[in-house]
Order: sequence, then C-alpha cells, then structure tokens
Amino acid sequence: MYSASMSSISRTYPFEFVRADAMTYPLAGFDAIHASPPCEFATTMNVRWRIRGGTVADGHLNLLTPTLDRLRGLPVPWIVENVTGAKRFMRPTLMLHGGMFGLGVHRPRWFESNVLIMVPHMLPAARPVGVYGGHPQNHCSTRLNGDMKGRRSEFRRARSIDEARELMGMPWADWDGCRKAIPPAYTEYIGRQLIEYLASERAAC
Repeated sequence: MYSASMSSISRTYPFEFVRADAMTYPLAGFDAIHASPPCEFATTMNVRWRIRGGTVADGHLNLLTPTLDRLRGLPVPWIVENVTGAKRFMRPTLMLHGGMFGLGVHRPRWFESNVLIMVPHMLPAARPVGVYGGHPQNHCSTRLNGDMKGRRSEFRRARSIDEARELMGMPWADWDGCRKAIPPAYTEYIGRQLIEYLASERAAC
C-alpha cells in the first residue's frame, strides 16, 4: 500500500525505503511486521459524509481487512494499526493515545497483534489539540478530535506547522505528514516490545 503522504518521507528517510503494493510484496525474511493501512474509509468524518449522501466517502477502499487476512497466517510477530472507527473490522488487543506519551494530541489508535503488547501507564493530555485538515488555522475548531469528550469550545486545531510538529513529536514532518501520521512515540513503544519479544524467543531456542 502506498500513500501520497509517503512521497516526502521517501526523499528524507535515511534507511532503505521500498515503494510497493503491500498486498503482493514478499514478506519472507522479515523478523516482524508493523502495518498501517489507509484509514479514510473508517474515519469519523468519512462516516458523516456517507450519512449525508456524500460520494467522496464511498471512494475510500477498506484495505484494512485484506491486510489483516494476509498477516494473520504469518508465524512472525505482526501488528496492525487503525482509527477508532475501524475497531469493528479488527480484533484489537491494544489502544494507544497521545496522553500516554505526554503528547499534545489525543489521536487514539487501535492495534491488533499476534503478540502481547503492554499498555503504558500515563494520563491523558489535559487539553489535546487537533492536527487535521488541509492546513493549520488560527481560530478554535468546532470539531472534536478523535474520541475526545467535553464541550466543543474546549478543543482547537493546531495554529501552525511548528505547533503541529511539537504536538505530534515530529520535528521533521510537513503538515501533510503530521495530520496523517501515527505519532512516532506509538511505534517506538511497540517496536521496543517487539525487539524484547524477539530476543526472548531467540534465547529460548
């Protein structure tokens, strides 16, 4: 799977970068796999557009289900991430949000995995800020970010790319990258546990 937002990453990513179809790319030889299929088909705004009869919403494919179908039969550790609206398509074992890592965004995400991933013990952000939309804005938003609860006036959207980078923990990213990405803190947290799992498996052999 390939997202347009990956084009800028491929130019700056310091390690090997492969652009290919995730449904056909050979997976043999990998020690672990972390997949993030496009989420637009299950986002809150997509559902709202569909309810209102919008045609844009219906154009987003569900690539989560075929990704899970492909990975569930693999013997290596794997983990798949998606938005809260995709929970009904998954067998989630973990939910992470920005407050667990001291970030300024809420951005809850569900994860399904064939290995146990422990939940970090941290409190939610007091007043998380949204990072979404076509560009930053200078006024309060009328949309809740993810599954945040409370009065709409309590939440606002990032006012600049610099603020978005700080909120997401992504000082290298552009606006498109910030609004579409999983906060790297999530992936780092999961990656450390996968490394520990692989080390324990090898030690047991």
